[in-house]
Amino acid sequence: MSDTPSTAGAGVGGARGRPADEVLLGRYRVLARCGTGGFGTVCTCWDLRLQRRVAIKRMPLLAETGTTAAEALAEARTACMLSHPNIVTMLDFESDGSFAYLVMEYVDGLNLAELLARVEGGRLTPAECAHVVDSVARALAFAHENRVLHLDIKPTNILIDRRGVVKLADFGMATLSSAAGYGDARGGTVGYMPPEQIEGMLVDERTDVFSLAVVTLQALTGASPFAAPTAAASLDKIERGAARQVVRSCPELDADAAQALLAALDPQPARRTPDALELSDELLPCLGSPREGATSLAELVNQAESDEAGEPTATARIALGLSHPWLPGAIARAVTALLAFAALRLVIPSLPGADDQLIAVASLVCAGASALWPPLGSVLAGGALVAALATAAPTPQSFPLSAACAVALVAWWALAGRTDRLGSAALLLPCCLPSPSAGAALAGYALDPLPAALTGLAGHLMGGLFHVAVAQGFSAPAIIWELGQEWSQPSFWVLAAGSVSCALVASAVAMRGSVGAGIAGQALGLALLVVSQVTAAGMENGGIWGTPDGEPVVVAVLLFVLLCTATVLRGPLFEDREGDE
Repeated sequence: MSDTPSTAGAGVGGARGRPADEVLLGRYRVLARCGTGGFGTVCTCWDLRLQRRVAIKRMPLLAETGTTAAEALAEARTACMLSHPNIVTMLDFESDGSFAYLVMEYVDGLNLAELLARVEGGRLTPAECAHVVDSVARALAFAHENRVLHLDIKPTNILIDRRGVVKLADFGMATLSSAAGYGDARGGTVGYMPPEQIEGMLVDERTDVFSLAVVTLQALTGASPFAAPTAAASLDKIERGAARQVVRSCPELDADAAQALLAALDPQPARRTPDALELSDELLPCLGSPREGATSLAELVNQAESDEAGEPTATARIALGLSHPWLPGAIARAVTALLAFAALRLVIPSLPGADDQLIAVASLVCAGASALWPPLGSVLAGGALVAALATAAPTPQSFPLSAACAVALVAWWALAGRTDRLGSAALLLPCCLPSPSAGAALAGYALDPLPAALTGLAGHLMGGLFHVAVAQGFSAPAIIWELGQEWSQPSFWVLAAGSVSCALVASAVAMRGSVGAGIAGQALGLALLVVSQVTAAGMENGGIWGTPDGEPVVVAVLLFVLLCTATVLRGPLFEDREGDE
């Protein structure tokens, strides 16, 4: 339906500083909120179980609307009674105590209000109006036969799909008849309600006939005759005969059609056209062929949808993170577990008493724990590194070095490492690849700008320390001397700045949300890394142009390709969550 899920990240990366993906009832992932009307919000959702789009009307219970679960269930049962080609199908009903959820079919198209806003003059041709009137009248006749009123017919509740099929949506105002007749109206929309509904008097089929006539006149003339800021002002327009003035201002409207509409718009229910099919029978000979109107409406809807610049159509490819919601988390877990295993296999052999069996078992156990909760991967690998620095080759410098490493790792983990499923992977990647800047692009893909920048710096320093420690057998004096030599070179800090800027820029640009922005962010990050490598090479050659180290550049390019592919598969960071009625 073109009008309204536990929480999971939208992509392989997990949660940025963006609205978390919403999953209703553990099954329906919200793609967009498209309207608020009646007693609830309508969302377009993706059914994770049956792999299809649905529309869900989410209604607050008691607190905000006074609606009870029993009333919501009665509404669902009412809608389920109405199985008709021109009525939106009710698929399911659920309640979680705070909200009731009406699950309906998704109509791939536009509502009549959206279509009128896109056509010249806000008007349809007579043949197009004939198809709308014929379809809605058939839907109302079927509902009235089942003793159900709609009571909120308006352009936003009339949906038109890409084939030109018209469907009546939202029986949220419907009232089941009782032995004593129909009950009082529970609401409606100003500008489309007849006097008896505005004044809270008894309503019947003629109430819906009046509203259908208002919509028809608006579609034919481009003007809503009873539109007003308040119900009282709308009632005044009805009693003063505003509809007659609109008809007179449209000389191309056939006289018989005008008379039929005015009869259906009579303020007195007793003088009004009694049922929807009678109104349709009177109007169709004056308007034209509904079949031609259906073809024309289908073309209009498809054209309007294709003209939406930058917006995917409803038939567009569903992002992999939506169609297979388990996959992003599985990839993040697998990557983190693999990197933790690789890092631990290099560190654990240096711990006192480690034998082949202990190394294998400990590495596998830690990798499994990292798969269960990815942020634990950096804790386990970092803890093993700290222990190896302190105990592998004990010297007076061992404890201060290991303590400083532990403090830095704890600070990073508290600020950035625990916030995302791929945070640990971004830190461990430089330890497992021959490039201290290897984690910067991944940090830009997965994290918000500031945590990404912090992770880019932490990964650069951690990667350098890790490779030196392994090469020096975890001997603290040798590590400190080697790091002192590296860190005293300006080129080292140029490379560190490249890692920070890569992560920061990639994340900041990607935060625009689109797939294109994500790829652009990765491209800018790659460019910054290459510039830092070239600049560092020049500084090491005394200012003379030099060739950058090939391994870091190759690693950066390969990661760029992988992360761009992941960005495309993930899709946008968030769907448009705004809507209007």
